[in-house]
Amino acid sequence: MTKIQIVHNPRCSKSRQTLQLLEEKGYKPQIIEYLKNPLSADELKIIISQLGFDSARELLRSKEDDYKALNLADKNLSDDAIIDAMLSHPKLIERPIVIANNKARIGRPPEAVLDIL
Repeated sequence: MTKIQIVHNPRCSKSRQTLQLLEEKGYKPQIIEYLKNPLSADELKIIISQLGFDSARELLRSKEDDYKALNLADKNLSDDAIIDAMLSHPKLIERPIVIANNKARIGRPPEAVLDIL
């Protein structure tokens, strides 16, 4: 069976719904609670690539207080600077992210992850 991972925040309703959907479909994903076990810069870069994003900025949660406090709206920030901000403040990472078959999808809506399984 395909290895499936979910970058998960149990306090997030969309994250819980996505995990529940996977389990209802018979999948047993490896759960990565990224707030307890932070991702590395390399892991974030791989996920950004697997998502098909052109920029780390696409993985940012722009409504978080840290987004404003760190001035992450600045379009001159490099991907490395954005990744550093996400590493220092993991709440800035959009979630949930499901990874399978060398691809990744954000579970917003939860059903969006099904096309990579």
